[in-house]
Amino acid sequence: MADPQRTSEPVNFVHQDEIWKAHLKAEQVSAKAWPNKWGLLQEVYRECERQSVKLKEAEREKHHHLAVRPPTPPKENTHLGPPPPFPQTSQAVVGWRLGHSHLQLQKYAPVRHFRRSLMKEMDWPFGSCS
Repeated sequence: MADPQRTSEPVNFVHQDEIWKAHLKAEQVSAKAWPNKWGLLQEVYRECERQSVKLKEAEREKHHHLAVRPPTPPKENTHLGPPPPFPQTSQAVVGWRLGHSHLQLQKYAPVRHFRRSLMKEMDWPFGSCS
């Protein structure tokens, strides 16, 4: 890596141009020589692709039952009964669902996030890390 405090040296544009020409010539020579050296791989690659397409089609046919089905209309699938009676309480609206376990929003348990302290868990004095 270059030293950041060092002043930039003058650029030799002719030298950089000669390097670029050498790269282009090497690329052209290798592009001309490629079919003679590696052209046999083209047919092998095409054959592999054909086999891959056939295998994918066979796999799709084997697992056609996993294909995405069209959505069913909501009227056929939904069976809702009448809601439970609305209780007459002083709160009226607030909290009437809490009495029914199947209508509660918290399905498993309420989420609790307590503040924990690494110092307390490790039994370190509170001033030890600053």
